[in-house]
Order: sequence, then structure tokens, then C-alpha cells
Amino acid sequence: MHPPLATPERQLACGDFIRALERCHASGWWMRYGGCNQEKDALRMCLRRERMDRTQKNAADARRRRAALQQAWQESESD
Repeated sequence: MHPPLATPERQLACGDFIRALERCHASGWWMRYGGCNQEKDALRMCLRRERMDRTQKNAADARRRRAALQQAWQESESD
């Protein structure tokens, strides 16, 4: 199961995979039941990379904000 695919960021990052899965699903209703596994796996891996990149970026931002906050606390204590 993958998250909703209608967000613009996903359309840019994983758009080729989304379109490939949609084309595969459009080729017949029976394709939704195992016939498009390769396309779905490729999309899932793209979405996973996107999520991992976003998680790493958020963690780095949090560390930077925490360091700035601690610096501000140290400066206010030294005054």
C-alpha cells in the first residue's frame, strides 16, 4: 500500500513510476491483481527513497535548530 500519489512533489520525484503504474493498471482490470508488481515495486522504492531523504533532512534541520537554541540559552545564561 502506498500513500496518495496526487501531491505535486511526488508527481515530480516519482512521476515516471506513477505514470507507469497507471498505464499498467489501465491495460486491464486483472492487471491490478498481481500483473503490475514490477511497476508497483519500483514506485514503492521511489517513494521510500523520497521518505528517507525527507526524514534525513528533517533530522538535520532539527539538530541545527536545537544547536541554535542551546547557543541562545548559553548566551542568555552568561549575561
